[in-house]
Amino acid sequence: MQARAPAPSSSSALLLSNVEDPEPHDTDLPPPPMSLLTIASYNVHKCVGTDRRFSPARVTEVIAELGADLLALQEVDRRFGRRIGLLDMVELERRTGLRHVPLSMIPQGQGWHGNALLFREGEVTSIRRLSLPGGEPRGAASVELRLRGVRLRVVATHFGLLKQHRLQQCGAILELLAQEDLPTLILGDLNEWRVGRRSSLLPLHQSLRCSQFSPATFPSRLPLLPLDRILGWPRGLVRDLEAHESALARVASDHLPLKAQLDLEVAAVHGGTGLVPRAA
Repeated sequence: MQARAPAPSSSSALLLSNVEDPEPHDTDLPPPPMSLLTIASYNVHKCVGTDRRFSPARVTEVIAELGADLLALQEVDRRFGRRIGLLDMVELERRTGLRHVPLSMIPQGQGWHGNALLFREGEVTSIRRLSLPGGEPRGAASVELRLRGVRLRVVATHFGLLKQHRLQQCGAILELLAQEDLPTLILGDLNEWRVGRRSSLLPLHQSLRCSQFSPATFPSRLPLLPLDRILGWPRGLVRDLEAHESALARVASDHLPLKAQLDLEVAAVHGGTGLVPRAA
């Protein structure tokens, strides 16, 4: 009778098990989607917080929390007198890697009618500055970017306080968009909280074919109103909208930042192939 081989010890069995069934390597896991970028819009309220304290450094900390690749800011300049910028853009770039698009026509200014745009990587290929209609000075900056080889139009703006002025401003933006078919983002404080037919933003939503839903961002301590918006065309360009509700964000400004994900694959597929309808 042939003798049986001795059974392996528990330690030997464990060693053999590890050899036969190795752990999956990192290369076996799906990589994170490279087409997604974090985008945000933030009304910094001229760097005056809900505690009435002027603190550009505190606003910079909130911006660093966002981890944004593309960021629109509102109220970055003094409103009265000379429109001097309030943020330390050199320090902001050092902290976040975000570069400031030169929108101001004033040497010490940082925005166009207080609207600033910053981006982490890519290149600016064109800038258009638009003075919006209405009873108070308002503007929009349309910046064409090339991000990872994809063309994208970004409109940074801040609408007026009155509904009739916001309707006029929507019309001006739609006329601008109709000049070229291009994947488009609109970021800013649009000063509208209503939805449906009562909303002054209805022409924008209908033309861009995007949802009217947006998280509440105002007032920052107890957000009830969705004044800040991130809109995108074509459908699917923008997703995962959320308000950034950190403890610091609740005090640094009277608005919370609004964040979303930008899908560059959608922009690449639709670049220059669809139509943004003209305003009626």
